[in-house]
Amino acid sequence: MDSYQIIRKPFQLRLRTGERRLILVTGDFMASVLALLVALYFWAQKDAWLDFSFDFLRERPDIWFYFLPFAWMLLLVELYDIRRASRLSETLRGIGIAVAIGLGVYFFVFFLSPPNSLPRRGFLVFVLATSILTLMWRFLYIRIFTAPLFMRRALIVGAGRAGSTLAKVIKGIWPPPFFVIGLIDDDPQKLNTEIEGFPVLGGSDRLLQIIEDQQVSDLIFAISGEMGSKMFEALVTAEEQGIEITTMPVLYEDILGRVPVFLLQSDWILRSFVDEAHTGSFYEITKRLMDILGGLMMGFILLILLPLIALAILLDDGLPIFYTQERMGKSGKPYKIIKFRTMHKDAESDGIARPAKENDERVTRVGRLLRKSHLDEFPQFLNVLRGEMSLVGPRAERPEIVEELQAQIPFYRARLLVRPGVTGWAQINFGYASTVAANGIKLEYDLYYIKHRNLLLDFTILLRTIGAVVGFRGQ
Repeated sequence: MDSYQIIRKPFQLRLRTGERRLILVTGDFMASVLALLVALYFWAQKDAWLDFSFDFLRERPDIWFYFLPFAWMLLLVELYDIRRASRLSETLRGIGIAVAIGLGVYFFVFFLSPPNSLPRRGFLVFVLATSILTLMWRFLYIRIFTAPLFMRRALIVGAGRAGSTLAKVIKGIWPPPFFVIGLIDDDPQKLNTEIEGFPVLGGSDRLLQIIEDQQVSDLIFAISGEMGSKMFEALVTAEEQGIEITTMPVLYEDILGRVPVFLLQSDWILRSFVDEAHTGSFYEITKRLMDILGGLMMGFILLILLPLIALAILLDDGLPIFYTQERMGKSGKPYKIIKFRTMHKDAESDGIARPAKENDERVTRVGRLLRKSHLDEFPQFLNVLRGEMSLVGPRAERPEIVEELQAQIPFYRARLLVRPGVTGWAQINFGYASTVAANGIKLEYDLYYIKHRNLLLDFTILLRTIGAVVGFRGQ
């Protein structure tokens, strides 16, 4: 057939990730503005002196009250992850955490403010109304916008290691980010086989016909080796006629929030990652100011909690209360990390460094509670104030563990390009890693953070960390 035939464009209702996120933001904003109007109405009914009128809106609420919809959307920031937004359980959890954090901040400010200076009825009605309206809107989003009608139809180009890995990843996600028609590959031995349940439909000679027959909207390029001229010609023709082509590493990052370190060429760290990982001076200065402010706030909380935590550790396993340990910081510079002691005093009596693991038998009874609530991490805010750590970054590791893992995992030392963090993208998405494979996955999360770090991502990580503390999801 003629490789330059005209391809019928796929149905236009199929939504990209950015379009879905815009729909979510728009819906949340409308729900929160409506909730604001409901709150103002009931507040005016209580006061009754001006009723719900322009005079009431101008004279009674303080200006900050009108910014509540924006504050609510900031608290929902983790639900703008398309994968989470498509699951009702994640939506319920995210809204619940947003309500808990919002009420916690309000009551903290309320008790520090002069009597009768803050509205109670108006704020509580807003929280109730916006949580109900947002939940209703998100339920409609899940029922409508995750339906097949709005899903993009994708074809994976390449059935080798990269294509097979991507097919496995997509198969393990529910709901899927898009509908995979199958794979194409010019290797005759792969034709008419299945990879992770997806059929290999043909080679480059059938690519354009498959696109037309199956109304494919996206091609995912997953060829890690050399590409034949016929495949290149077919891909160029498809792109010229409106088919969107995405490379496997970009899609892997988009749907998993990780960098595929085991599938990249050895020169990627120099050719691509280092350039993309640079940030501007505004971000670095603002991040350091956030670290100082956060360190001071959490240091104040540490002083309040210190007597109780110290007594619990002392009664459970004796002294010492704290422990210090050498960790590797930015650019490989060593420093002493400070934590509440959560393990038995003879946890490494043989002198062999072992990473912490889930359900670690070395952890004391009080230590298990401290880890679940993340309270054991609080002394690290002293490291943050000293500039050795940041609020957000890769987990700090011991030098001997770094030396061991960098010999087995590609690009492992790249995580030292930034300061280690009290919390981080890998910590909130994966938890502890006690094997080389698990540490490889954590590294993928760490490199994603380093490559994409910005103030919004930092805020998202901090918010999700607060959610983990509220939900006792530490380990």
